[in-house]
Amino acid sequence: WREADRIAAVAPPPSRRTSSWMSYLPRLTALAASLLIAAGLGFIMLPARPQPVLAAKTDIGQRRLLELGDGSRIEMNTRSAIRAQVGRDEREVWIDKGEVYFEVFHDSGHPFVVHAGDRRVTVLGTKFSVRRDRDRVDDESADAPARQSVITAGDIAIARGASMLITQKSEEKVSDQLAWRNGILRFDQQPLGEVIAEFNRYNLSQIAVSDPAVAQMRMGGVFQPGNVDAFLRLLEDAYGLHVSRSGETIKISR
Repeated sequence: WREADRIAAVAPPPSRRTSSWMSYLPRLTALAASLLIAAGLGFIMLPARPQPVLAAKTDIGQRRLLELGDGSRIEMNTRSAIRAQVGRDEREVWIDKGEVYFEVFHDSGHPFVVHAGDRRVTVLGTKFSVRRDRDRVDDESADAPARQSVITAGDIAIARGASMLITQKSEEKVSDQLAWRNGILRFDQQPLGEVIAEFNRYNLSQIAVSDPAVAQMRMGGVFQPGNVDAFLRLLEDAYGLHVSRSGETIKISR
């Protein structure tokens, strides 16, 4: 201590600039520490952000391709509406109406779930199609337990009424069902009533047939869904049916 006193006696006084800066050092240190603590607490206390909900729809005759955040792809057909919540921890899609084709990125730890009304489909395959005819689905109350189904690659699920129909068809039949992805409609000896119902999904003009015998006539072919005139000419020339128009309504009869 005596040696230290001698040094203090002979040492020059610190400059004013050094003294001024050094006087703020304890305050700066405390401020930096408090900022680090606040930042740490903020990081810990912030809740996890929920994944955003994607909403998309298509109009009459429109198709749309969506890329999801997990690498999955959704292709929407005409008059379709969906909502999707896809992230690291959850992968769910709600089909409000229409037809959707899925190519799902495989993630065994996080199943891909599709909702259509009160039906819930858990996906095991990677490529499949789900169709929901909105006017033919009776949604139940939120308290009712969801009906669950499982589909695999190549399946086609159709939600109608109180059931979910899952079909496992040959590659040719599946190709016919999904021809809309190539902008065409393909039919193989199907009842005319079913063919007309498909055309009506893609057009403002609506075709009606009142004769049950005419509606059961079988027909096949490949058509452009928006080319109603070509389809009507076929009905007249090849099947001898009568076509009459009234505004946007087209009636088919013998």
